[in-house]
Amino acid sequence: MPNKRLSRSGRRPIRVSFEFFPPKTPEMEDSLWRAVQRLAPLQPNFMSVTYGAGGSTRERTHATVARMVKETDIPPAAHLTCVSATREEVDAVVDSYREAGVRHIVALRGDPAGGVGAKFEPHPGGYGSTAELVSGIRSRAPEIELSVSAYPERHPESPSEEADFDVLKAKVDAGANRAITQFFFDNAHYLRYVDKARARGIHIPIVPGIVPVSNFRQTASFATRAGASIPDWFAARFEGLEDDAPTRQLIAASVAAEQVLDLVDHGVTDFHFYTMNKADLVYAICHLLGLRPAREATAKPAAAA
Repeated sequence: MPNKRLSRSGRRPIRVSFEFFPPKTPEMEDSLWRAVQRLAPLQPNFMSVTYGAGGSTRERTHATVARMVKETDIPPAAHLTCVSATREEVDAVVDSYREAGVRHIVALRGDPAGGVGAKFEPHPGGYGSTAELVSGIRSRAPEIELSVSAYPERHPESPSEEADFDVLKAKVDAGANRAITQFFFDNAHYLRYVDKARARGIHIPIVPGIVPVSNFRQTASFATRAGASIPDWFAARFEGLEDDAPTRQLIAASVAAEQVLDLVDHGVTDFHFYTMNKADLVYAICHLLGLRPAREATAKPAAAA
């Protein structure tokens, strides 16, 4: 069962999920599994593994989620994009996930191989949008749980707020079960976004994405490309800490916990953490939120050689 510690109000449970990126080297794989083992005892709803720009980490994503199925009791969620692949190739990945025991996919259009900011061009014969991808997965694997993305401050490529909601509604109509937001730092953006989504007839859970700021300059740079604003008061929290990593980590944990608890006071219960594979920082944040390791073990025993 998911860990359901109560919020500071004592009334609402807090449930979390964690996102990791797949390793590129044996050293990064060791680091990733230390992060998984550190966070799995908190009994998250699921742990997701990302897909690189242009589908560049397809095999590593598959290997990571397959290992999660075998070595943890936490349901894995595999990211899947429709970039640089035909429908047949994407469908084959869906089949391979099912065969590996994965029952949750995070369906995304995906960034082009050029990364955030590059122009998306549908692959000839491929899925042309996330809604098409969701529909394709839903028809092929109706038992799969499907999460999609949402953008409280509008997708950088969207011409208008209304167009952004049209895209989200299309994903919901195609069969999405849940939306996970781009990270944000001003909770007012998220709360307004959810209100407007409900007014548009979008009623699936919209889970806020939370990113702990372990490196403010890097996060600010990515936020600019992703269309996420950084309030002046937020930036001031990290001012003067460029060369003081220990203090920066303490501030990052405090700020993220403060953001989550404010959302809890507005009735939000589920949160998705973009961990950046930094388990200790995320674990500290969850501890501040009242989450504690489950008594039962969450790692499965290793198979005999």
